[in-house]
Amino acid sequence: MNILVAIGGLAFLILIHEAGHFFTALAVKMRPRRFYIFFPPAIVKWERKGIEYGIGAIPLGGYVKIPGMHKPAGSDLEGQFGPAVDEAPWLAAHLEPVTTALDEGKLPEARAGLEDLRAAVERSDLSEPARKAAERGLGDTDDALADDAYWRAPIWKRVTVIAAGPLTNLVFAIVLLAIVFMLGVPSKVDSTIATVDPGTPAAEIVRAGDTIVAIDGQTVDGDQISEKIRGSNGDPVTLTIERGGKELTVQARPRLIEGAYRLGFTLGVIYESYGPLEALKLAGQRTWEATSAIGASLGRIVTGEGREEVASPVGIVQASSETLEAGFREYLGILALISLSLALLNLLPLLPLDGGHIAFSLAEGVRGRAIPRAAYERASMIGIVIVLFLFFIGLTNDVNRIRGG
Repeated sequence: MNILVAIGGLAFLILIHEAGHFFTALAVKMRPRRFYIFFPPAIVKWERKGIEYGIGAIPLGGYVKIPGMHKPAGSDLEGQFGPAVDEAPWLAAHLEPVTTALDEGKLPEARAGLEDLRAAVERSDLSEPARKAAERGLGDTDDALADDAYWRAPIWKRVTVIAAGPLTNLVFAIVLLAIVFMLGVPSKVDSTIATVDPGTPAAEIVRAGDTIVAIDGQTVDGDQISEKIRGSNGDPVTLTIERGGKELTVQARPRLIEGAYRLGFTLGVIYESYGPLEALKLAGQRTWEATSAIGASLGRIVTGEGREEVASPVGIVQASSETLEAGFREYLGILALISLSLALLNLLPLLPLDGGHIAFSLAEGVRGRAIPRAAYERASMIGIVIVLFLFFIGLTNDVNRIRGG
């Protein structure tokens, strides 16, 4: 069950990321064409005001289709029409005027030719796969020629829509951390025993609920108890405990457990809660500290160090599942960190990540004209290789951790 909750949490973070893109695009009148909970193919779908909504069959996050992410190119349409032209060669005569107009930047002519090409496809005798590919090409090109296409929009609109996804994850991380601070965060170790491990020296002398008052006759607080026992070097220690309103004196010899001398019990934790404003302030500070740590970690990866710190979705789910066992507050904290990590990862200036689209949009604003499609494609190939490399490192780390390596 914990693993399912952890997977659901990760999927939810991806969903709100996509929702950030979607609602911001609507706000700036860059109408998305699709918004799905989970990824297509659709289990159910419906249309409202020209937008297709649906629930996908692949239960991971969400999907948003914003029209015309790139200026349309003839080669794209040719690729999608390949199967249709193979089955009906006469379609090439209707396809060629459109691809030529797209490559020459004659967009009104391309739009007019697209209607003729659409009519030709409708009367052609094509197999279902070829027809679907051709119709997808017609739809994509039509979207890219629309007045609300992404590539036509002012730079500020493009940057706003793309940045909205990571910023949604960032805001969500701060809100989650604020909730954690309001619920309460550990402030100090309690002197009361929370759990006792069976088969350990502690199991013979104490029980859960006992409060440790002194060790070897010296009064101690919760923060000192572990240090005192570990510092015994295996010599017997005498505990003064309070149980049911009475003080008892017990003695045991600490045992070497996991590299340290321990008796085998766990102390409780005292939590401190904060008001909404103070919690929000502390959440902002914690977010900044985590951002700095993640940035430093990315820097170490570039220099060849810190690769063991990278995790894939497998490791993220495992860590989330393990944190759930510790408690709901702890899970919310790790979910906030994952949301922040998603935001920062997506802001890296690499295509096809959001940060890459932002960087290219700003570069086009400085140049005063569009960056050639070929440059986008080359940058995307480099970005995909880097992202896959990071994923491979993370997956290798996760497999080693699971195997105990």
